[in-house]
Amino acid sequence: MRSSGRNNRGSSGGGSGSSGGGSKNYRGAGNQRDDRQKRAGRPRPEERRYDVGGASQGGGGPKGGPKGGPKAGGAKGGGAAGRGRKPGGPSRPREYDAQIEERNRARHDKPQVKLPKTFGEQEGERLQKVLARAGMGSRRACEELIDQARVEVNGKIVTEQGLRVDPEKDEIKVDGLTVATQSYLFFALNKPAGVVSTMEDPDGRQCLGDYVTNRETRLFHVGRLDTETEGIILLTNHGELAHRLTHPRYGVKKTYLAAIQGPLPRDLGKRLKNGIELEDGYARADHFRVVENTGKNYLVEVSLHEGRKHIVRRMLAEAGFPVDRLVRTGFGPIPLGDQKSGWLRRLTNTEVGMLMREVDL
Repeated sequence: MRSSGRNNRGSSGGGSGSSGGGSKNYRGAGNQRDDRQKRAGRPRPEERRYDVGGASQGGGGPKGGPKGGPKAGGAKGGGAAGRGRKPGGPSRPREYDAQIEERNRARHDKPQVKLPKTFGEQEGERLQKVLARAGMGSRRACEELIDQARVEVNGKIVTEQGLRVDPEKDEIKVDGLTVATQSYLFFALNKPAGVVSTMEDPDGRQCLGDYVTNRETRLFHVGRLDTETEGIILLTNHGELAHRLTHPRYGVKKTYLAAIQGPLPRDLGKRLKNGIELEDGYARADHFRVVENTGKNYLVEVSLHEGRKHIVRRMLAEAGFPVDRLVRTGFGPIPLGDQKSGWLRRLTNTEVGMLMREVDL
């Protein structure tokens, strides 16, 4: 009873704080206030601040969950349950959500608007950087090429450093030869006899693709060689160059060495240059000479710009000299040289430039 009286006096004097035991009485009053709030179902102030839960001021339904979530009840009572909805049910129909989703997708699928570049941005790349990436040497060496007036862009000789170019649009030449500035690959293969001139063979025979299986970029062959014919064949991923090198319009010359049996008449070269009639029309050689003669064995060189199937074999056979062995020793300006059979080598930038000049690229 004595303790109860002390609590009652603290309740009446706690508001003014005039009693000597005000601090103790205030804590006692506060504890009773918390009990009353819990009984009334109202949250403490710090709980309302973080949206933990509880009823709204008018006694409405519960709030919609964590902070930032949709509210199920109104500010003035009569929440979702008061309006006849089930607590925890969807706050809007699915059709409305679908419309919102469509609008969001349409907004994000719009094409990006290209804004004008600021004054600080510059287009293109530095010329010496493009030349260095194309394999013309270090950047310092490429700067020396520019100082020596050996580089031209779009037909104009460049003499100043720092010129910016677009590798995809600008034509760049060094010493009159076009530089392949794109990520193109150019290879020369000395094809052995018995290899099929295709990148893949459904019958499982050895083909050109067996020599480039470790390449990430897909390559294709420029023209063909007979299965039993050896010699140089080009592989690249530059479609336009490959097309022009094989097109009759550009007349790219191919050179062959043929082993035949003699004796040979003196006018054989003249006959081949004047034209040999075949079943699909006349075929003419551009050049003919005897390279080596040992008894009846002859090694002759034949050059022509046609690319018909078995053209050299058919010409010499029609002239009366079947071919025992045939090797292609040159494709346009690219010689076979001393490259071993079955070896693949990458063409130099000078060789690529000569090929492009051959077909007006």
